[in-house]
Amino acid sequence: MKATQFAPGLMIAGFSPPLYLRDYKLIAFDMDSTLINIECVDEIAAAVGRKEEVSAITEAAMRGEISDYKESLRQRVALLKGVTEADLAHVYQNHLQLNPGAAELVGTCKQAGLKVLLVSGGFTYFADRLRDRLGIDYSRANVLELSGGVLTGRMVHQPWGDICDGAEKRSMLLQMCDTLDINPKQAIAMGDGANDLPMMSVAGLSVAYHAKPAVREFANVSIESGGLDRLLTLFQD
Repeated sequence: MKATQFAPGLMIAGFSPPLYLRDYKLIAFDMDSTLINIECVDEIAAAVGRKEEVSAITEAAMRGEISDYKESLRQRVALLKGVTEADLAHVYQNHLQLNPGAAELVGTCKQAGLKVLLVSGGFTYFADRLRDRLGIDYSRANVLELSGGVLTGRMVHQPWGDICDGAEKRSMLLQMCDTLDINPKQAIAMGDGANDLPMMSVAGLSVAYHAKPAVREFANVSIESGGLDRLLTLFQD
């Protein structure tokens, strides 16, 4: 799609504003570097002196340069062995922040009657806390295995699988649409990395937030400066 500038740092493609929130029933958010300011796996790795090594894998995965996302995440999580639950708490309390406009966008969507989904290749330790903090309706993320309060370097298998990758994000969005009895075209999907493209491809409105090049080029909306709530400037009541 050929993008045009709607406002400085805000690109649109494939539609003409205004949009109406009443036409949408679900908004799905990626977590790391979309709803929040960090890649949690990278910050956790800092606790064991492996941030640089882990960050390099994360960056390549988000750019779509690693074809096997699941294996890349397993490699990164293996490097977290020995991190304590106290270290996880430190990351949440001292490094994790909501990205600008996150609370405003979530709140406005909820007020308009949309359900909110958080679907992440990150971890439930952070996703569950954000879900409760923002009043998010549904969430899906990976579970880090703990033994005696220490990470084992593995993830816990869940009924839907062990890793929430791009295919699982897409599946979860479609599952929620089925649960809510809505058409996927009534969903908004928002992300920044290559593993968000599958869910963005089935949503009625795809939104890139300070995203990698391939995601910016794909999305209907690309927020390239400012906060998440800039999306709302495309909507009328």
